[in-house]
Amino acid sequence: MDAIDKVITKTMEVMDDSKYQIYEISESARTELEVLNQDLSKVMSEIDKVINIVDDFEIKFRDARNRLSEVSRDLHRYGEVDIRKAYETANSFQIELIIYREKEKNLKDRRDDLHQRIKNIEGTIHRAETVVSQMNVVLDYLQGDLNQVSRILETAKNRQLIGLKIILALEEERKRISREIHDGIAQSMANLVLRTEIVERMLSKEKYDSLMGEFVDFKHQMRTGLEEVRKIIFNLRPMALDDLGLVPALRKYLQVFEEKYAINTSIDVHGQEIRISSAMEVAIYRFVQEFCSNTYKHANASQIKLGIFFEDETISISLQDDGIGFEIDQMDQKILEGNHYGIIGMRERVELLEGDFEIRSASNQGTQITMKVPVNENEEKE
Repeated sequence: MDAIDKVITKTMEVMDDSKYQIYEISESARTELEVLNQDLSKVMSEIDKVINIVDDFEIKFRDARNRLSEVSRDLHRYGEVDIRKAYETANSFQIELIIYREKEKNLKDRRDDLHQRIKNIEGTIHRAETVVSQMNVVLDYLQGDLNQVSRILETAKNRQLIGLKIILALEEERKRISREIHDGIAQSMANLVLRTEIVERMLSKEKYDSLMGEFVDFKHQMRTGLEEVRKIIFNLRPMALDDLGLVPALRKYLQVFEEKYAINTSIDVHGQEIRISSAMEVAIYRFVQEFCSNTYKHANASQIKLGIFFEDETISISLQDDGIGFEIDQMDQKILEGNHYGIIGMRERVELLEGDFEIRSASNQGTQITMKVPVNENEEKE
């Protein structure tokens, strides 16, 4: 039961950390909202000025057109010079009127665009606050009822089923948060990038060079922020796991890991590959993910090998690196020092699934970890 308590405690830590990440995104959106409101205020002021100018030029153009009509009718009183002057004056006012009407239209389009962006960001802030509130409810429940959860788990007959349900519940929460961010904040940020490009093109026509520089920088920052949000979404729930299955998802993960950290990876699959339950796939995926993370942080390795063995009633995972390794009899001390805390999580995942866990390592001889868990090929896919 200590292992389950640790899993729940770690879950609360992850949720608490995620809550503050969402809070930071919300605060960033609030800052952006304030900037947009300031821009809207400026645009509204410019619209008022341009409307007054348009009204003034309409009066001038109407008077000039009347003057042109007057001199054109009375050729005995006015000469060619008067007619040409009246025509040029009317034409000049007409051109100015066209220019300022176009400027008024552009400003109104920009005003409407700002209104829409403000509405989107306000919606994003509201959704972020809702997610944080829901996470607070879950955290309060878990923090206040750990003893009761432990007693219920002690009476259960099938620990693997309970372990799978706990892991699945955690992944469902990750998936929900991922979907909230994708449908809300990420979409809004993508829309902001698109809108800045529109404004950028509008500004280029007006030749506002200094403002153009600011908008180009702003667009770059928005793209960077959008990339970070998409990374959060992927880390919360790897979509390839749902779409493609365990082995393709692990191939993709190792490819990205290799490109990011310059550690060579390989994967060997033995036996007939089958689709197992969603919860079991998630547990194995997180197991591999934890090993790779530990290797990068502590092992100073240049290579990671992953072996997957499909058997009739079990699936085995073998992970090996060529890093500095450590002495097994010193592992408890290493964990206390914070160097191999991830091993606890890996071992607990396997224990929850009623599986076997083994670790082999020695100084300068790398580390090998294996897990073997029972699976039911006919189990209903979650």
